[in-house]
Amino acid sequence: MCEKKVNFYSVIIGTELLNGRRSDAHFAFLNQQLLSRGWEQKASFVIGDDTKLMLDVFNLIKSDPNSVMFSFGGIGATPDDYTREVAAKAFTNGNLEFHKEAKNRIINQFGSEAYPHRINMAYLPINAKLLKNVVNNVAGFYLEDRFFFTPGFPSMSQAMVVEALDKHYSKSNLEKYRNTMTIETSENDLIDTMKKIPSHLDFSSLPKIIGDKRKVVISLAGYNKDEVDKYFQLFIEFCEKNKKDFILKDISK
Repeated sequence: MCEKKVNFYSVIIGTELLNGRRSDAHFAFLNQQLLSRGWEQKASFVIGDDTKLMLDVFNLIKSDPNSVMFSFGGIGATPDDYTREVAAKAFTNGNLEFHKEAKNRIINQFGSEAYPHRINMAYLPINAKLLKNVVNNVAGFYLEDRFFFTPGFPSMSQAMVVEALDKHYSKSNLEKYRNTMTIETSENDLIDTMKKIPSHLDFSSLPKIIGDKRKVVISLAGYNKDEVDKYFQLFIEFCEKNKKDFILKDISK
């Protein structure tokens, strides 16, 4: 169980996703795994095979002291697999080395066919630790127990995500409390109340038009139940003062 605030990021790398040749399966799987453990993503990036863009995104995520990143794709042996090199630039001052255990796994899996190209998948940023590949034994890797690099194939990456979370981020002990309500009004009527909500609370308003009626679903969440209740009460007071119909839902975590 993890006792600190963690900001999870995903980086999904592959020009073929952006040009429509393949569809992404990583975001939904990672999201489901995180939510089931009490976590959620702060941001997700889908980017092409562009080394400068990759480095910029990695450095952006690195600049968050509470960041945990899952990167998908680009750790193979073909010329357009840049992730190992770019990860080294971002996280280990450009230093890479042949990882002994990763090298042994590749040789055990492929024998003489490990050379001359497959063996390069064991050339990793220094001090990398390994993630098990349940399909072909070519390891994923991670750095500082918080930056995880997996293949672009979901059949390989999904088991690595589970392994990483089970080992390092099995469950959050920070409980998030959420209040929701549906108000029969327009968003415009609620803006003055919305402005009173502190920025560190999770707030959303989703407008709906049903027939000739305008409705807004208000959601407010945070880690301090009393604070969430305090600011949620402002919307109830608005409804009572302006005689607006509303429906409350129970607090959920």
